[in-house]
Amino acid sequence: MIVITTHKNTDFDALASVMAMTLLEPEAVPIIPKSINPNIKAFLSIHKDIFQYQTPDQVDVDAVEELFVMDVNRWERLEGLQALRERDGLQITIWDHHMHAGNIDAQAIHQEEIGSTVTLLVRELKKERKVLTPMQATLFLTGLYEDTGNLTFSCTTAEDAYAAAWLIERKADLSIVNTFLKPAYGEKQKDILFKMIESANRTKLNGYKLSMSRVEIQGHVESLALVVRMYREILNVDAAFGIFSSNDGKRNIVIGRSNAATLNIGSIMKGLGGGGHPGAGSALLKSVSPDAVEELILNLVSGNQTSSIQISDIMSFPVATVDVGTTMQEIAAILRDKGCTGVPVLDNGKLAGIISRRDFRKIRKESNLKAPVKAYMSRDIITIAPGRSPMDASRLMVKHDVGRLPVVESGKVIGIVTRSDAMLYFYDQLPD
Repeated sequence: MIVITTHKNTDFDALASVMAMTLLEPEAVPIIPKSINPNIKAFLSIHKDIFQYQTPDQVDVDAVEELFVMDVNRWERLEGLQALRERDGLQITIWDHHMHAGNIDAQAIHQEEIGSTVTLLVRELKKERKVLTPMQATLFLTGLYEDTGNLTFSCTTAEDAYAAAWLIERKADLSIVNTFLKPAYGEKQKDILFKMIESANRTKLNGYKLSMSRVEIQGHVESLALVVRMYREILNVDAAFGIFSSNDGKRNIVIGRSNAATLNIGSIMKGLGGGGHPGAGSALLKSVSPDAVEELILNLVSGNQTSSIQISDIMSFPVATVDVGTTMQEIAAILRDKGCTGVPVLDNGKLAGIISRRDFRKIRKESNLKAPVKAYMSRDIITIAPGRSPMDASRLMVKHDVGRLPVVESGKVIGIVTRSDAMLYFYDQLPD
């Protein structure tokens, strides 16, 4: 058995490095510690079916013959693998960008003074001409940006910048990167936030509570998006817009944030020549007065029609279902043949539970495969109505840590929406 692991309190560079190594070592099993940073937990909750992994307690340590250690070089920072420390004949390879001495005696060490560990892995992916999905590229870029401060930290090298460019060429989504990386909040940002609150105005339009604020800024100011998010939360409105004007009046940066599932900020910003996603977006307007910008935003909100995207538009149907008496062996064949990761379980036509590939981890011996699915299915069922939005589905999946939601109407299962369906929507991959 070959395993790839990383340090406790896993950050994005560590996670990205593990997942990048799985592309170079397809037979290896990625092991992610249970102790992970909060933003990693949020990311994996949404992307769990895309970036599959195991936790240390699921590993048969006695079966491990080769170990790849990513972004760390000390045994005490690994979780649940201490038994390997005294293993004779264990092949160990380290990939790390931290230059301090470690205590893992590895046969191969790839250690360089560079901005992020994932940059070293990108170098190998380029050499081997590996094909990346946009979501893989996005994760790798998030790890790279986190450890280099968006290429601004003093540890950043030219190769980090080249690696970032290569990942962006492979459709890494900067909006998703920004969502999961928490930007800094300092005195400049605090002053701007206070000014926004002082000049805040509230209005109601199309049933939405909105607020807009204009602030004049000098030069480049980091983390304006964070300021707008905090501004919206403090004012407790559905959507907030910050109009940040240069002191010469030639440039207006517009940033919007929304928590209303039916108000698409990305679409509004596209109308201003910018872009974004349903909950966030920005635009840069030149030679336009702040008064004109505010009027444009109000007009776009009035005509915003992108809220028509509903669960019924992205769900899969008809739904493959199984009866409570179906054996786990039959379930395994159904999941394999259908190419899906889980199916609803019915009892006399009524929804009784959900069975997924993860539930097969409960099976300890082959004879258990003859047991009925009702012995292993999850009975705590979270459902969604067809008229709800993809944003609602995503929030439910994160809150309850589930990978699929049966779509129920009048007591009947009419479809199913998965993490992958939601991700296709959020990554702008819906059909026209």
